[in-house]
Amino acid sequence: MGKRYETLVKDLDRAKLNTLEDAAAIVKKCATAKFDETVEIHVRLGVDPKQADQQVRGTVGLPHGLGKSKKVAVVVRGDKQKDATAAGADMVGAEDLIDQIAKGFTDFDVLVATPDMMKDLSKLGKVLGPKGLMPNPKSGTVTMNVAQTIKELKAGRVEYKVDDYGIIHVPVGKASFPADKIAGNARAILEALTKAKPAASKGIYMLSITLSSTMGPGLKVDHNVKYVA
Repeated sequence: MGKRYETLVKDLDRAKLNTLEDAAAIVKKCATAKFDETVEIHVRLGVDPKQADQQVRGTVGLPHGLGKSKKVAVVVRGDKQKDATAAGADMVGAEDLIDQIAKGFTDFDVLVATPDMMKDLSKLGKVLGPKGLMPNPKSGTVTMNVAQTIKELKAGRVEYKVDDYGIIHVPVGKASFPADKIAGNARAILEALTKAKPAASKGIYMLSITLSSTMGPGLKVDHNVKYVA
């Protein structure tokens, strides 16, 4: 670890279980890099990701956004193209946009599509798959409600998905955000995870919660609190 990091953690109680509000305030204080660091929440869950009935995945709208509007591309036909444009999509198309993507164009953060377009899009797995851009019903990006989806994505909707180690990693804002907004976004994530608990998951569900910035130390958050809306 560098001297900057050592200075940051010197006076921190790394074992303390903080409230979300206290952890957010400390994370902000420790975000001393020369750029606006992203703040993330990391939640270790008591699930076995290898079991299909213990997968934890979904989306949640962050009440205070992420500080940056996502670039949304939409693959639709007919009148829904007008709906997508009106809702704020950055690029809209059908076969023409699919052709662009096939040639390597991926200058967008999220790709939304209607179910009827997935047959053609599924052929682009090698282009979209490695970048995590393939539309998926589980992430809400394959939908007939295109306009509403675009508005939610623009407003700060994020996806969460348990990784192979049983951990959820989700951004909850920028270090420049007020601490209460960082905490508010983090609480929205924890409430969504609480509701998404698989019936097959037994024992303790939330094993640990950590809040951290890109270049800062992780702060433990009290996982014994019931995070229910």
